[in-house]
Amino acid sequence: MSDLVRDAPIGQVVRWITRNRVLQYPEEKQTFEIPAAYKDHNASQTDSQRTVASEARPLPDVETVLGNAPRSGSQSQPDSQDTVDVEKESERNGGYDLEKIKTAKDLEMEGQEQNDMEKVKTAKDEQDLENMQPAKSTKTNRTAKSSKSARTLDRVPTQTALAQAHTRQDLEQQLSNASISKQPTQPIVPEKLDDGTILVDWYDTDDPANPQNWSLKKKLFSLLLLCLYTLGVYMGSAIYTPSIQGVSTRFGVSITAAELGLALYVLAYGIGPMVWSPISEIPVIGRNPPYIITFAIFVILCVPTALVDNFAGLLVLRFLQGFFGSPCLATGGASMGDMFSLIKLPYAICLWALAATCGPALGPMISGFSVAAENWRWSLWEMLWLSGPVWVAFLFLPETSGPNILLRRAKRLRALTGDDRLKSQSEIDQANLNPREVAIEALWRPILLMLLDPAIAFTAVYVALLYGIYYSFFEAFPLVYVDIYGFNLGQMGLTFLSITVAVVFSIAVYWSYIYWIVEPEIRAKGLGAPERRLIPALFAAWLCPVGLFIYAWTSRASVHWIVSVIGVGIFTVGVFILIQCIFLYLPFVYPQYAASLFAGNDLARSTLAAGAVLFSRPLYTNLGIGSGVSMLAAFTTACIAGVYILYYFGDRLRARSRYAAK
Repeated sequence: MSDLVRDAPIGQVVRWITRNRVLQYPEEKQTFEIPAAYKDHNASQTDSQRTVASEARPLPDVETVLGNAPRSGSQSQPDSQDTVDVEKESERNGGYDLEKIKTAKDLEMEGQEQNDMEKVKTAKDEQDLENMQPAKSTKTNRTAKSSKSARTLDRVPTQTALAQAHTRQDLEQQLSNASISKQPTQPIVPEKLDDGTILVDWYDTDDPANPQNWSLKKKLFSLLLLCLYTLGVYMGSAIYTPSIQGVSTRFGVSITAAELGLALYVLAYGIGPMVWSPISEIPVIGRNPPYIITFAIFVILCVPTALVDNFAGLLVLRFLQGFFGSPCLATGGASMGDMFSLIKLPYAICLWALAATCGPALGPMISGFSVAAENWRWSLWEMLWLSGPVWVAFLFLPETSGPNILLRRAKRLRALTGDDRLKSQSEIDQANLNPREVAIEALWRPILLMLLDPAIAFTAVYVALLYGIYYSFFEAFPLVYVDIYGFNLGQMGLTFLSITVAVVFSIAVYWSYIYWIVEPEIRAKGLGAPERRLIPALFAAWLCPVGLFIYAWTSRASVHWIVSVIGVGIFTVGVFILIQCIFLYLPFVYPQYAASLFAGNDLARSTLAAGAVLFSRPLYTNLGIGSGVSMLAAFTTACIAGVYILYYFGDRLRARSRYAAK
């Protein structure tokens, strides 16, 4: 419990107030013993000393596991295969329960002498290997070095595991690594660069400081907070829907103008990730500061938004709310990738997607009754009541960024030993950050990828279309269930529960598919072609137009309202499974550009959704619900062909793409 609080924002505040006397890290306690590997580096390093150090550290297993993102391939080779009592070693290091990490030098030796893995290395062997290993000061060089062998990739957070997979072989190895069962604890030897720098690493393969090795309870607690955060922010978009008529009346503007309060919010949380995502990747900052600061601003803005008495001010404040609430979209997936391996990440992402999808659907239900009973401002006050407690709970969210955790560990070790050579790989990477390159990667590359690669462009347009249709429901539902069926605002909000029910059903189906089919297949046969991740999409793609056509032509007084609601549910099942398949397919085809792909996809779908909020009411009013929804259904029908083209001809498209992993 103390570890959880210490790494959370509230714990860091307590440490600052008490000048680090409370909630101390192991390195700050008088009983802390520096790991032998770091003592060896601080010693004179004679041949005899190096031999003793070698005999104390067995060579790690072939298994590789997710470790520290920015330091791909950064660890050095242990020096011996001699037998050790791993249980005693684990107990000496605090009983850690983490995962195996293969070092860069192990990997290089493995590529050169795979048949000699069982040989015991002498001190001279180690010295020769050290001479062969060039100093590496940047993440790029270290990654390129380690990715040359099929068995040379470290176990790192999911986002970096994808970024360092330069080839299909690398990606196969990463997924294989993620599926290997836990092995006995092994100490990790810090790597020493040619310039004398000693890279601070996890102390052993079961180091509890590594988010990949947290207990399941700690991971689920963090996941719950992220999902509640996402639910609150996404709910804040559509919770405004029942207030549109009241805003129109109060400020004397048209309904379309009043809808800008929803459209600008959605647009802003599509723009926000372009800014907040790169900031959270800076090692000295980490994940939590952007979360806490921006979410605090989001909560504070709820007050003036509910009190503002001019229309322009309301629109500006709604845009700012969406912008400062967007880190849940920008960084939420990355935080989960910090904690979960590649093979388990889809389960966590599904729960996160549940919050993101159900948030807008639950908003009108929550505010519908209060707005009808009180006034249009109540929906905006409810945002404060919902998000305020979540922000307080967020003060207990532990930091998940491995680079940030190791950077702070290196500072503590320098303070303890006085040895300035102790640095984390993230410190070196941070020193080499180029603001221009960061800006290009964050702002230009997502757009460039969509412009130059047809597969990326199609998936971005398809997902944006589905997302836009989803947001058009917030304009279509009042026209159907209020005008045709005579529901009040609260009753209309209840019809959105069909979306929540459909998402829960989709998760049950998709989890079953992942658990019973995908995981066993990967363990038995490897990753296979990325197009195999699209198999559920071949069926789900048909559900979208089917659900829309049902909704379009049963939304009439002569047909019971439940039929159109079922149509919405069928559409939602198709959308959810389709998006999960596409978001799993893209990083497997373009692993090095996964972050840019998702940023571009976020921007595209939020932009079209914002436009859909504005064009859907005129569309449905002029053409009618039947014809208007049918036109959108026809677009989704045309897109089915694109899904089948990706499945059957994806290998040819990948061969021609300059961005796909070869």
